[in-house]
Amino acid sequence: MLTSETSLKEIALKQQEELARYEHVIYVCGSTGCVSSDSQLVLAALEKEVKLRSLQDKILVKQVGCMGLCAAGPVVSIKPDGVLYKMVTADDAGVILDHLGSEPVERLKIDTDAPFFTRQVKVTLKHSGTINPEKIEDYIGVGGYTSLMKVITSMSPQAVIDEIKKSGLRGRGGAGFPTAIKWQAVRNETNELKYIVCNADEGDPGAFMDRSILESDPHAVLEGMAIAAYAVGASQGYIYIRAEYPLAVKRLRAAIRQAERNGLLGENIAGTGFSLTLDLRLGAGAFVCGEETALLNSIEGDRGTPRVRPPYPAQSGLDGKPTLINNVETYANVTQIIRNGGDWFATIGTEKSKGTKVFAITGKIANTGLIEVPMGITLREIIYDIGGGVPNGHKFKAVQTGGPSGGCIPEECLDTPVDYENLTRLGSIMGSGGMIVIDDTSNMIDMAKFFMEFSMDESCGKCIPCRVGTVQIYNLLTKFQEGRATEADLGTLEGLCTMMQSTSLCGLGKAAPNPVISSLRYFKNEYLEKLASNKKNEEAGSLAATAVAVHA
Repeated sequence: MLTSETSLKEIALKQQEELARYEHVIYVCGSTGCVSSDSQLVLAALEKEVKLRSLQDKILVKQVGCMGLCAAGPVVSIKPDGVLYKMVTADDAGVILDHLGSEPVERLKIDTDAPFFTRQVKVTLKHSGTINPEKIEDYIGVGGYTSLMKVITSMSPQAVIDEIKKSGLRGRGGAGFPTAIKWQAVRNETNELKYIVCNADEGDPGAFMDRSILESDPHAVLEGMAIAAYAVGASQGYIYIRAEYPLAVKRLRAAIRQAERNGLLGENIAGTGFSLTLDLRLGAGAFVCGEETALLNSIEGDRGTPRVRPPYPAQSGLDGKPTLINNVETYANVTQIIRNGGDWFATIGTEKSKGTKVFAITGKIANTGLIEVPMGITLREIIYDIGGGVPNGHKFKAVQTGGPSGGCIPEECLDTPVDYENLTRLGSIMGSGGMIVIDDTSNMIDMAKFFMEFSMDESCGKCIPCRVGTVQIYNLLTKFQEGRATEADLGTLEGLCTMMQSTSLCGLGKAAPNPVISSLRYFKNEYLEKLASNKKNEEAGSLAATAVAVHA
């Protein structure tokens, strides 16, 4: 049982000494993107080759989490050589060992001096790709759980909240609500039983930030939750995660068991009187359960539909008790803030949006993957420097941020700094961090219809504006797509979007029209072209009918 910061440091020292005795450490990505490309076969082949050469005392082969370049997997990193390899196969194991300490294998080499690596700032992903997510000793070896120990042995709950307030941390789940205000609201409630919940129900198309964090560094999330629970006075918590994330679920379960065995979760942690029990709840994949009140209903065993607010979860959440809900990335930031101080975190980012943000960049982009950048970086820097630009000679058309609740941002806005206020001003949102790049081969009506179809299928149906509005907007977009729309349809489309924004029950319903609204704002010409085409067809039909009549 670990009872003090000293005992944690002893384990950390042993881990560091263990790593130091090897001449080379080979890190193999074990996150979903690389696993789907057979990285487990690469791991096994490297271990077998090391054993065949009797190099177990000199070379350590180690499974780690995501290294970022997901589309280039399986990815392998070599220390201390500083070499990174892409698209490695099991057959490459021998040649990789042959080149340790010498010139790297050129056909596999990734340029680590490229902007994809040099322009990132790692806070949340600080240890992703360097520790084994299935071993608590690895996490402790990089300072894990020292923040929790510091908090419960030497800080008051209010001091913890004050440190989070000083950092300027805002919720990374979408809306960007100030974290400290939410924590304070739960702290101020006098109920003896309070809950803490982690929203890991990541449902946006193209988003995989939370999944990667949980697969790569699950203990960082558990430690952040424990610190938050201490600050607000919660003693029981849940991680609500979708069942479609089996690897993340497996590693979270293992991490919880390991933390309990080491006395870092459970009853009377480190003899301080602070107790916290954490458990998992698996979601069935309903997008609406990412909305916090629908999530609470689902945990309670009811249908996942939103509740009317107020009261807010901070006052009446799970089982009617005060409940703190933050998402995966928010909790992962907490550990680093306590370790380095709120002032340190506040030096990163912009005046109103502090720290870094993790994005999953996908679509028509050269470097598909997971990145972490400081708030305030421009969209152009993300897409062209870090992302490598649009491939295959095509031109950039738009970037869609925020998933089905976000919007499409055109080329003329690429120099906009990325923060909560600026993205909202452009008609989009930060969201949880999905970023889909669209090139000149795509039609924006098609894009708007794709997201509206998603929202239509995922609507819980509880309120009429969302249940009916999504269907009507989808049908109108189909008319535009097929060239059957009229000018009256354009007005109806705009009116329906406004209606849904104003009258839907939950935030997801209110935000569902955003992709359509942004496409109308920046790419209205594509809608007007469809109207013009329709008008020409009508005129042609009328002329043909007249000609037939005259001939008759």
